[in-house]
This record gives sequence, C-alpha cells and structure tokens, in this order.
Amino acid sequence: MTTPRFAAGDELTAAELYAVLRLRVDVFVVEQNAPYPELDGRDLLPETVHLWSPPTGEPQAYLRILHDPNGVRRIGRVCTTKAARGTGLGRLLMAEAMARIGDAEAVLDAQSYAQGFYARFGFVPEGEPFLEDGIEHITMRRRPRAERTG
Repeated sequence: MTTPRFAAGDELTAAELYAVLRLRVDVFVVEQNAPYPELDGRDLLPETVHLWSPPTGEPQAYLRILHDPNGVRRIGRVCTTKAARGTGLGRLLMAEAMARIGDAEAVLDAQSYAQGFYARFGFVPEGEPFLEDGIEHITMRRRPRAERTG
C-alpha cells in the first residue's frame, strides 16, 4: 500500500475538496441514510488535516484531524467506500493519523460497532452510547502518552 495523501485545509485544491466531500456524502448521507449538515465550516481551516488514500485518483478511504480549542486532536469523518472495506485502507489512514498526532490526546465519536477497530489504536470508550443522526455512537479517547504510561 502507498502512503496516503494529506493536506491542510488551506492546501486542498478544489478537485481534492470535491472528491473527499463526495466520498463523505456517498458513505454517510447516501449509504447510511443519515442526512446531516456535512459542511461544518472546518474543512478549509489551515489547522485541519485531511488524509485519504489512494493519494491520486478517486479517494477510497478518508479521515480528517481537527484541533479542538482545548488542544485535543479530534479524528472524524472516517470512511471507506464499500469496495475498499476490508482492504486495510482504514487501518493505514488511522496509523498515519496517529503518527501525525504523536503523543497528544485524541478523541473521536465512533459508530458503536467500530469500537474494536479504534481500540487497536489505543482508544477507550468514554461515557454512554448516544444517537447521532439515528446511528449509535460512543465517544472514545486516547490519553496523552504520559497518562497512558503512568
């Protein structure tokens, strides 16, 4: 597998932005039948990092890393096309995201069925499951390295 493409929000070309938004809408809005406001105003921020694979052509897997105001990194919009599921692209992107985040604290809201996937990267459930757009989610957090090693 090749190294995923990454770009800060202010580095995305119009074609790249269109391609990742199309993938996100195809998976979250169309496939999961969860109409929600996909455009949240954070995609073009310079501190937002977008990762996708393959690095050229139509993206088959995608995620983004946001910087929350409290300094925590937030991983979101993790998705793969139906055709790419089970190929390891999601794992590749998460590994790259964790390398970029380093020892910092990270949080995400996982669809409940995917908890095991995120646990492989050090995330643990926090709080109670909740419904978001009709789909059960749970917040998962990976503490900073200093807190993980005690």
